[in-house]
Amino acid sequence: MKLKKTYSFSLLSSVYLTISIVLTFALVYFLSSEEKKLLSILVFFPAIFIISFFIIQFRTERFIYNRIKKIYDEVSILNDDEFIRASTTSDIDSLSNSVKNYVQGKRIEIKNLTERDSFRKDFLGNVSHELKTPLFTVQGYILTLIEGGINDKLIRDKYLERANKGVDRLVAIVKDLDMIAKLETEGLKMNYEVFNIIDLIQNVFDLFEMKAKKRNITLQFDKVYDYPVFVNGDKERIEQVLINLIVNSIKYGKLNGLTSVGIESFDEKKFIIKVVDNGEGIKEEHISRLFERFYRVDQSRSREQGGSGLGLSIVKHIVEAHNETVLINSTFKKGSEFSFTMKKVK
Repeated sequence: MKLKKTYSFSLLSSVYLTISIVLTFALVYFLSSEEKKLLSILVFFPAIFIISFFIIQFRTERFIYNRIKKIYDEVSILNDDEFIRASTTSDIDSLSNSVKNYVQGKRIEIKNLTERDSFRKDFLGNVSHELKTPLFTVQGYILTLIEGGINDKLIRDKYLERANKGVDRLVAIVKDLDMIAKLETEGLKMNYEVFNIIDLIQNVFDLFEMKAKKRNITLQFDKVYDYPVFVNGDKERIEQVLINLIVNSIKYGKLNGLTSVGIESFDEKKFIIKVVDNGEGIKEEHISRLFERFYRVDQSRSREQGGSGLGLSIVKHIVEAHNETVLINSTFKKGSEFSFTMKKVK
């Protein structure tokens, strides 16, 4: 009949103690002279105490370790390689705390994995939705033309123009997704160089001057910069950051509004570049999610304005790829300030 584990533990421990006591007594008593027998017996008791202590301690630790290791082996999410034998002890409170800490760590890990899975599902759903909308629109226009609309010059030109806009949006989404994928997998390398960011900002102003005029929005610097401001970074990627921020300020700024860009000293080693508008601003509950892919504050207005819905996400990825920081400060109905840091060049 198989003994319970605790009985087996006690039995073997008793056997070891008995053997130790008998051997120690025999050595002390029979190997001592008659004159020293009394002294030997006095020495015998502390010796037995010490030997018993080490036997019990060793047996207890071994018992606990083997039992806990078996639990780790049986539970698939636990890895027995992570359970260090030296950490096992007869102090049950300490052992309990160690296991609790381990379990808490695993709970956090599982929570993170669950959040990632949820994010992945949301992302795939968003990609599908963003691609479906312009795709079905283009398909509808083309079907109308095929079914006879092409014979009407007015309808043909109008529908071809709208279909072209849908294709442009599809191309923009695919290009932006490709850029984010490269940034996240470190496939897009930064080509660092020293450049004058004042000239770069002015180039972006010139590029979108006509777009801003359609909404009567003024693009300007916050002050006159008499001297160049040199920074170190990937000029092409920083231009993409400025384009996304300035285009957003034009799209969502108010009519007859203003977008200004300024450069200030952030600390001894960095500048901070600020893009400020006096548009609608953003409610506080949206700010923490603004840099998420496809996140839109106003779904209906965002659809009207076009774009891939990935602009701010790309901004965040590019800035962080430079080991810099992107910031936002916005007040609803008053305007927004997007800013990012850049390394100074002396």
